[in-house]
Amino acid sequence: MTILKKYFLLIGLLILVSCVDKNFTNQNQNQNQVDNDDTSTVKEDNISKAIEEADKPEPKEPEYYSATISAIGDILAHSPVYKEAYIGNNQYDFSIMFTKVKPYIERADITVANSESIVGGQEIGISSYPQFNSPYELADILKAVGVDVVNMANNHTLDRGEQAIQNATNYWRELGIEYVGAATSQEEAEQIKTLTVNNITFSFLGYTYGTNGIQVPDGKDYLVSYIEEEKMIQDIQRAKEISDLVVLNLHIGDEYSRSQNEYQEKIAQLAADNGVHIIFAHHPHVLQPAKWYTGVEGNQTFVIHSLGNFLSSQDKLYRQIGAVLELEVNKTITYDKVGNANTLIEVKNPKLLPTYVKFSNWKDFEIIPMYQLTNDSLPNATGVYDEIKKHMSQYVPNIEFIET
Repeated sequence: MTILKKYFLLIGLLILVSCVDKNFTNQNQNQNQVDNDDTSTVKEDNISKAIEEADKPEPKEPEYYSATISAIGDILAHSPVYKEAYIGNNQYDFSIMFTKVKPYIERADITVANSESIVGGQEIGISSYPQFNSPYELADILKAVGVDVVNMANNHTLDRGEQAIQNATNYWRELGIEYVGAATSQEEAEQIKTLTVNNITFSFLGYTYGTNGIQVPDGKDYLVSYIEEEKMIQDIQRAKEISDLVVLNLHIGDEYSRSQNEYQEKIAQLAADNGVHIIFAHHPHVLQPAKWYTGVEGNQTFVIHSLGNFLSSQDKLYRQIGAVLELEVNKTITYDKVGNANTLIEVKNPKLLPTYVKFSNWKDFEIIPMYQLTNDSLPNATGVYDEIKKHMSQYVPNIEFIET
């Protein structure tokens, strides 16, 4: 091989080596770039996730609210009661009758009463059994002792006709007291009455088994609410949509029976199955026991089957005994990570203050807490009180009796 050929061969080899080396270097650089890109992407993903986590709001803290609701039974002003309250000039004063129980009624956030003798006022004439009409001052004393809601659905609602209902509803509105179970128009009858206390909204409904055979005028079925199961269920569902809990007033049961009947239990279970939280019942004019009912969804409904007479002149022992029932309602709102709220309503801690209507010779009417009674007021007062406590707690053994 000539020197010239050797020279060109050497040049060619050098060029080839240089190209191979450059290609290898480029491959390494490219691979390093890929590795760097992958590492950068992972880092960027981690940073994005961290930013997203940081941007997510912390779950809200649970919110807790509480309120108390109480109820009293029949406000039934027979003639001896309003004659005792008469102070002349067509005026009445019932205040002394409530003096000893006022502190127990007004202490709850909401208090409900059964307005058994309609407050149709003096202008249509005061009347007693069998067709009642009470003076406006009976409403005044309920306002003064802290009543916030009255049930008007009972067997005496139609005693004095439509005018008495018009007068009574007008006066309750004037006093700022909600009423249920009676209405002056179809539009009003379809309204669901509510009260909100401490961020808890209560809805109230009221129904009666009947009106002593007195029929509503044609076309005016709205005047009084009867226990009609389908209608009641519809009202309960509407009430649940706009409130946290539903309070049902029922005028139901056998007069003077100290125990609930099967129909009372059927309607109470129906209400529980449809989500009612509390039932205040009346009509028997004597106390009937409290009881928890379990609805089909596992919900608990507190029922007192009869609150008895709170004020009347009926003179048999058990007809002179009523009560103030008090319940605690708790509302808990919890939030998930995305802020969705869940609300839990609990009815708890039932308390009862049995009361006694003391009077002598149809005079000196006074409602007294039973724990304060002496043998001068009621023979064997302690024995009677103990029996009442046993009777009222037979289904709810942890019910607390108020004695302070």
